[in-house]
Amino acid sequence: MAFLSRHEADTSSPRAPGMLDALFPIVAVIVMLALSVTLFGADSSSGPTQIALIMGAMLAAVVGLKNGHQWQAIEEGINRGIHLSLGAILILLSVGAMIGTWTMGGVVPTMIYYGLEILSPHYFYATACLLCALVSVSVGSSWTVAGTIGIGLIGIANGLGLSSAITAGAIISGGYFGDKMSPLSDTTNLAPASAEAELFAHIRHMLWTTTPSLILALIAFLVLGLGGPDQVATPERITDIQQTLSDHFTISAWLLLPLLALLIMAWKQMPAFPTIFIGALLGVVFALIFQREAVIGLADTPSLGHAMALLKGSWIALYDGYSAHTGNDAIDALLTNGGMASMLTTVWLILSAMTFGGVIERLGLLERAVSGLLRVARSTSSLIISTLATGLATNIVTGDQYLSVVLPGRIYKAEFQRRRLKPVNLSRALEDSGTITSPLIPWNSCGAYMAATLGVATLSYAPFAFFNLINLGIAVLYALIGFRVTRMSDDEQPDHDAELPTLSDGQIIDDQYEASTGRA
Repeated sequence: MAFLSRHEADTSSPRAPGMLDALFPIVAVIVMLALSVTLFGADSSSGPTQIALIMGAMLAAVVGLKNGHQWQAIEEGINRGIHLSLGAILILLSVGAMIGTWTMGGVVPTMIYYGLEILSPHYFYATACLLCALVSVSVGSSWTVAGTIGIGLIGIANGLGLSSAITAGAIISGGYFGDKMSPLSDTTNLAPASAEAELFAHIRHMLWTTTPSLILALIAFLVLGLGGPDQVATPERITDIQQTLSDHFTISAWLLLPLLALLIMAWKQMPAFPTIFIGALLGVVFALIFQREAVIGLADTPSLGHAMALLKGSWIALYDGYSAHTGNDAIDALLTNGGMASMLTTVWLILSAMTFGGVIERLGLLERAVSGLLRVARSTSSLIISTLATGLATNIVTGDQYLSVVLPGRIYKAEFQRRRLKPVNLSRALEDSGTITSPLIPWNSCGAYMAATLGVATLSYAPFAFFNLINLGIAVLYALIGFRVTRMSDDEQPDHDAELPTLSDGQIIDDQYEASTGRA
């Protein structure tokens, strides 16, 4: 998000916000969000949270008007926030279309069918986490992992009688390991750029927190898998599910080609929106080749000719998803999903969050709220913990993962330099908080995406996103005991006169932000 000059849209000079100005809308939103969750539970993201965020934006706007900002400047902040969310919204809509066509085309049923044969129920959670970690390191994107193999793994878990919430936690744990460690990942490049650290030095430094976090997460998933045999589906139920799938869909290894094609495009770093939409269109092509009866059945218009029915069914799958009618209620519930329309509530949530985030960023309220942390961060430990807390708070308040990396980097970079701490300390802290906590917050764009894609509420899977939770805890522990906190050598002279980035610096970071949000 751009760190715009405070005078760009104003002919007068507005007053800088006081601490009370900054805290009022932020605390009000946190209280309203807590009430939303308390009153509505897992359904809070279906409307109540959006209202809380819009109300928070209006309260922040009142503070800005009181301090002399013009409405035009506030509106610019809103427009800027929404503008930067459009890439994520297009990706989300494309994923909805892809889920619909991949289900209709037999890609998802094929993944479930073979997964029921290959994956052991007792080791399923750990295997899912490890598989997602390997793929995400290869492609550098947790979103791509969740939108491809994640969908299949959720279906397999339901077929095995396993917990979809734990499975989603395993998918997110593995996906965010790669999102954090892969040199192809957007945040892995954005964090060292914000801290002025070298990319591979940043990755090496992250190994100290990331590797033990993944190992502990895998152990936790193994314990959960081995400790719940009574919940596992019987062989007869698995056979029944496979038989039902094969009765209503053509099951073939050829139907895994769209998955392979999408992963290759992601690995080649093609932009996310066209990559996933191409994946959706491949689902249509394979449906027309292998699943014509399913396409015609979705059209449900006997009066249409054969070709027109195929066209209508394909069209419906893209915008409204696929509706299964196998006679098995469990399988129908599993395979009735997708379509762009299924993502509209999540789009509403992202727009509301970015409206609030855009206002408080434009008015400098969040920066003012966290500026006091620098005054009390007298030790190295407290400085790193303050950075971690700021990343988490930015994810909660602004609902944007990228801002939670860029903004703390902007605020704390000069102080890390002044204390002769190597930039990798800051860049690692940015990822240990900003990157990994984003899917744990329902109104964050990452949390909203994961919930919509995997079909599991954020508050349901968050307790099982072990990697994300453990990693933040290890980062705090390392800060407290001073473990792997590296300092500059005598010949590495920090810039004692370093200041916060100017408009041009902010624009450079903003350009990196916009480039990163276009990746798959």
